This record gives sequence, structure tokens and C-alpha cells, in this order.
Amino acid sequence: MRVTVDRERCAAAGMCALTAPDVFDQDEEDGRVLLLDADPPAARHAKVREAVTLCPAQAIGLPDRS
Repeated sequence: MRVTVDRERCAAAGMCALTAPDVFDQDEEDGRVLLLDADPPAARHAKVREAVTLCPAQAIGLPDRS
């Protein structure tokens, strides 16, 4: 799984960081998403997919997703 984020699109809702804190964080200055792990292990894939679904700005991408 490859994860991408679009910080310009991010609405700083923080759902990604709450859902998958090992993969996402929030910038302390502007609250926007910080990608901690662009290639997370399989054990984290379900939480990453959940974060994608919960993101109100659709700022998280999974380019390899079918």
C-alpha cells in the first residue's frame, strides 16, 4: 500500500491522525496532515483505508488502490 496526502486540500479535521496515528499526524502550526509512513505495513492497512473514508476533504490518496 502506498499512501499520499494533499496538504493543500487538507481541511485539518484530524480524523486521519485519530484513526491511524502511526501513519498520520497533524502539523502543530496549521493543523494540516503530516504523512508519517507512506508505505505502512499490512497490519495498518485497514486503519489507513478507514482514514481515507473519514477524510472530509478527500486529501488522502491510495494510488495503488483498485
